[in-house]
Amino acid sequence: MSDGQVHTSTQRKQVGHVWLPTRLRVVCILIISQLSFALYPGVYPMMIAVRSSVLITVVWSGILMTTAQGDQVEKQFLSRVFTTDQGALPYRLLIPQNYDHDKDYPLVIFYHGAGERGSDNRKQLVHGMADFISDDVRNKYACFVIAPQSPEDSQWVETPWSADAHDMPKKPSDPLRLSLELVDSLKQEFSIDQSRIYITGLSMGGYAVWDVLQRHPRRFAAAVPICVVGDQALAERIAHVPLWPFHGASDQVVNPKRTRAMIDALQAAGGKPGYTEYPGVGHNSWEATYANRQLYAWLFSQRLPE
Repeated sequence: MSDGQVHTSTQRKQVGHVWLPTRLRVVCILIISQLSFALYPGVYPMMIAVRSSVLITVVWSGILMTTAQGDQVEKQFLSRVFTTDQGALPYRLLIPQNYDHDKDYPLVIFYHGAGERGSDNRKQLVHGMADFISDDVRNKYACFVIAPQSPEDSQWVETPWSADAHDMPKKPSDPLRLSLELVDSLKQEFSIDQSRIYITGLSMGGYAVWDVLQRHPRRFAAAVPICVVGDQALAERIAHVPLWPFHGASDQVVNPKRTRAMIDALQAAGGKPGYTEYPGVGHNSWEATYANRQLYAWLFSQRLPE
């Protein structure tokens, strides 16, 4: 992701010349996660690094959706463009099944990574969105999901990706600003529970999660940033927010020590963040994360205090 390069996969890892099938590796992650929840049943997930006798990784064959999955995701997510006098932002919208205007529904904002930038209003659906439309998630957690798409020549947050630290920019980038204006617009169109607006994102999109959270610390009920971190100096500002970051211990794109340092800063400020670090996993820690159904149970149980 540094130097303007697009990274949408991790390096393949080998353990004793024995490979685990992709699906089996993901299942192993989920089983270990379930055991962790059994051992640490607190309100927030404890600071758990998933451990196993094998290095559990995700390879290219498991990263991209199959054609059938992609077609199904595109059918479920409406294609729209949010337009204002100051710009336009393509986005996809998932509406709850059997939507009832008299009921309020939570909203999830998903920020994609660098490889999904563009103007086709399709690429941002590649990661994670197939999990949100899966039967078990949709039937149990009726919600809106929006997936805006950043232009090819932009970043959600204008900061060097490979830096050891960064300061939050004085102003949000244009696509990030438009994404927040989009949320305000959707509140006027649909019945959205303003106490249950959640944000999540991966890689370049993870920077967006930290950035908007630090700019608007009382606006979001919970946040799930994946494989990146925010401005550590502003940790105290968001210590009260339910947070569950994820990172691969072998990430060569964004050093996981930055996330560990942020967790320490949040805890020092009185926060109780969750944290999951995957041993042996590189930059792609999002596939196992969005496949983890405990994540959804935790996320949708959070709400802003009255």
